[in-house]
Amino acid sequence: MQAVQLAELTGRVPPGVGEALKVVAGFDAALADGLARLGPRHTEALGALAGAVGGSPLGAAPAEASGRLATGSIGAAELSAVAAARAALLGAVHDALLDRLDGALGRSRPGWEEPPGDPGPVPANLLAAGRSWLQELAIAGWRGVDDALVSAADRALDALWAEPRLRRLAVLADGLAAELRASCPVATMERIPERRWADLWTRAVLLSHGGSWTGGATAVSGRLLPLGVDVHEHGTAVQVQLHAVLEPAGEGPVRLVRVAVAVAKVDTIVGPLVWKLLSAYPTLLAALAERRAVEVTGMSLTSGGDLLWDEERAAAGAPADPFATARVRLAGAQAPAVAPLDRHPVRIAEPVLVEGYKAGNDGTFDLGGERLAVDSDRLPPSGPLTPQLVKASTACIGLLRWDAGRWTLQPLAVRSAVKRQPVEAHNGDWALGPTDPKVAKAQARSGDAVAVLSERAGRLLRN
Repeated sequence: MQAVQLAELTGRVPPGVGEALKVVAGFDAALADGLARLGPRHTEALGALAGAVGGSPLGAAPAEASGRLATGSIGAAELSAVAAARAALLGAVHDALLDRLDGALGRSRPGWEEPPGDPGPVPANLLAAGRSWLQELAIAGWRGVDDALVSAADRALDALWAEPRLRRLAVLADGLAAELRASCPVATMERIPERRWADLWTRAVLLSHGGSWTGGATAVSGRLLPLGVDVHEHGTAVQVQLHAVLEPAGEGPVRLVRVAVAVAKVDTIVGPLVWKLLSAYPTLLAALAERRAVEVTGMSLTSGGDLLWDEERAAAGAPADPFATARVRLAGAQAPAVAPLDRHPVRIAEPVLVEGYKAGNDGTFDLGGERLAVDSDRLPPSGPLTPQLVKASTACIGLLRWDAGRWTLQPLAVRSAVKRQPVEAHNGDWALGPTDPKVAKAQARSGDAVAVLSERAGRLLRN
């Protein structure tokens, strides 16, 4: 990314974005207080939400639903209509921002196409059970959530987990319930995460309706060239998401793809130890640690650009420099279409190569007078990349994101010069174990928590 591209991207916010986000914030405030306790301000916010999507394919449904909610009629149909309106409005913001980004980068992206065929019906009673709990949340509002209301989800969650086709809804609703349970009683919280919980609630309401949300998948073969890895670590889970370029074996465009693998964990396993939990993916880990290409054969690629990783269909390839890949292949690679439920500003995470900048003390990269904010808070503790290395860098592979009204860069890899020799640090460098002697020694002193827990688990199973 050069200064002219950054200037085009950050020159001004697309028209209507600020107004749309203000409308969403108004609805989120109403949801926080509870739709059973709508005041004049909240009723006005519902009307503004309905008016903002009045010319969309949703038609008059949100307006009719808002009117009924204002009179105290809070049913599943009304909640589904306003959830769809909120999602559509944020989807429009997403599209405007992504169009600006693609235009600045000269990046091509196909439109979303619904997969052919009917995905088949799912048990209506399970979907209704999920909607029932979400309805109770909306009626009470976040400030009305207590242990009893959170526990009311348990029966519905058990049923959802038992149906593989509803796994996405089960994971989402379970996660929302866990966050609410950890925050109970919510009324005593100093600050309620209104936007986040409203995002989760909206997505869950939409997933509680049958239909195809993720699109189809096709088998692809070719050479996978890693760019960088984003590590998402939670107290009970860790996900590694690789951003890469796929060179097809036959005809077809070079594509930007993602590979994500995840595993459950306990909160005592942190830092470099999380890589040991992913030992079921040796080819992927080796590609990250050794900076190698991967030859994939007949692996499934979704319409949204997710390569469904299968170790049996992957083989280690030749060494591949991510910075060389970014410099040669990234500009011409086709970006994936965006699935309907993923049309949200927070989901924007586009890989870019940034060079020729000066890192400032204010947490920005200066590209010839244009400044790009660097999000060093997203650097994972499981790799060697640190804010100090980022500040000393001269080239960076990162993810462009939209956060708090501005574009930011999340570093995935950096290159700098030490004694005139190029030095690189990548988030995935420790995928096969720490390469920093100090970190390796500290890990050895503290013991292998993964091995200890595995041994204890095996002992319990044997007993």
